[in-house]
Amino acid sequence: MNFIQWVPTMRGNVEVRNDTADLYRYFDCTEAAEFLYRCVEEALENDVPHEIDYLKRHDQAMTHIMHSVEMPNRMAEDFIMFMRQNNWKLPIKRRREEFAKLTDTEAEILQVIVQKAFDGFTL
Repeated sequence: MNFIQWVPTMRGNVEVRNDTADLYRYFDCTEAAEFLYRCVEEALENDVPHEIDYLKRHDQAMTHIMHSVEMPNRMAEDFIMFMRQNNWKLPIKRRREEFAKLTDTEAEILQVIVQKAFDGFTL
């Protein structure tokens, strides 16, 4: 507003008395560009490597699960997901419901597989 010369009108509006097009045509977006740069930098330096590490560990766990116990891929995926959600331990409720067909030995083997695959990984 410091660069705009204006006066109030009789109808409660304003009349601009100078050329203001340059004030709006080339706005300074340096701050927005710097923020976007920091976001991309954070993603490339931290988020993407962390996600790749997770995917490698997940694939390793899936491979070992499939070689240990015969089960559908979706069930193995769920097994890993439930363990991840429960601090790398299979929830008792899930063990009794979704994985009731597994023997206790099979369930223990799968838990060890997932725990080893994700050992040292932080969520």
